[in-house]
Amino acid sequence: MTTETTAPSRWAHQLITRVRAADAARPWLWDGALTAFWTVGALVDASGGWRNVARDPSLPAGMVVALSLALSLPLYARRRRPTTVLAVMAAAAFVSEASGAFLQAGFLQALPLFHIALARPPRRLLWSFALLLAPLLIGALRFDGEEWHVHVTSALWGYVFVALAGITFRSRRDHTASLVDRARRLEIERDQEVRLAAAAERARIAREMHDIIGHNLSVITGLADGGRYAAAKSPERAAQALDAIGTTSRQALDELRRLLGVLSAPDDAPAAARAPQPTLADLEPLLEGVRKAGLPVVSELPAPLPPLPPGAQLTVYRVVQESLTNTLKHAGPAATATVRLVAEGDAVRLTVTDTGTPPATTTDRGQGQGLTGMRERAALYDGTLDCGPLPSGAGWQVRLRIPTAPPPAHVPVPAPEDSRP
Repeated sequence: MTTETTAPSRWAHQLITRVRAADAARPWLWDGALTAFWTVGALVDASGGWRNVARDPSLPAGMVVALSLALSLPLYARRRRPTTVLAVMAAAAFVSEASGAFLQAGFLQALPLFHIALARPPRRLLWSFALLLAPLLIGALRFDGEEWHVHVTSALWGYVFVALAGITFRSRRDHTASLVDRARRLEIERDQEVRLAAAAERARIAREMHDIIGHNLSVITGLADGGRYAAAKSPERAAQALDAIGTTSRQALDELRRLLGVLSAPDDAPAAARAPQPTLADLEPLLEGVRKAGLPVVSELPAPLPPLPPGAQLTVYRVVQESLTNTLKHAGPAATATVRLVAEGDAVRLTVTDTGTPPATTTDRGQGQGLTGMRERAALYDGTLDCGPLPSGAGWQVRLRIPTAPPPAHVPVPAPEDSRP
């Protein structure tokens, strides 16, 4: 399509848009101008032209002028009260038809009829046509004799086309409004999805940062405390503690770099380069680091290690990491820990038990970020996680079960019920 053919339609669209904007800003001005235009036309016809179609040209001029004004001035309120306007105009049209004036201003009734079809319930159209039909019938039966139907039919067809035009405009307006509303709702849903995705990403980052920094700082704290006591009696042990602190710190920095690298990587980066995460094979180095921090850990790991998806392996690793971190922080200096991993058919069970002192009170249960993060990780892979003090009252146990099959597309994350302070 060439520019020459599109320019007129574009100009017409711009003109219509400006007229609608002006009408919306000052509706009284548009209504007044339209009413004045039709009033002038009706009065011009009342000055003598009405006799060309009148059945009784001898009617008083004052009566004709009054009827012309009654058929034109009410148009000012046609959009606000179209039914009332039509009723007033129908009364004037009844007098015009019954007296034989047959004023052409009677056809102005089509304007309120259009607005009734445009903005009022469909049943109003039935009453409107009744108002329009009564004057036509009285005039046609009184003055047209056997040809009465010609006058009635032609006028009614005109009114029918006006009503259909109003219904068409109304359908188009409603359809456009529904499209606009749908676009608005889709935009709101898109914004909500973006916010939910951002919140989920923040939660994931916070979970990773908590697991990495919390665990490594707990190990470093244990190594530093042990090195401080060993420095006075065994400088070699203190040096070993410092070496372990350096190793743990470098490991923490490496994990943080990997996490930040995933965040800053482009969307089209290879998956392997974007997600260098710990697996079950990294459990032994993790346990060794905890042992160096001063916590005796007994491990019962199967050989070979059970096959799990990479994400599920990361979940098991993080649960062991967080459980031992809690033991280092809360179980006391004389505590020991046991890590047991068992493959049972279509699931893997992990149990982390320590012999430390359980929390003295339960007022802070559910407030810990670590156990909340563990539950969220387990739920992502259709797993379950339970934790709490041992029945004997001395010690704490964390139990994790993860299926070896892939998880469903979406699993709701359960609300935390308890956690270690």
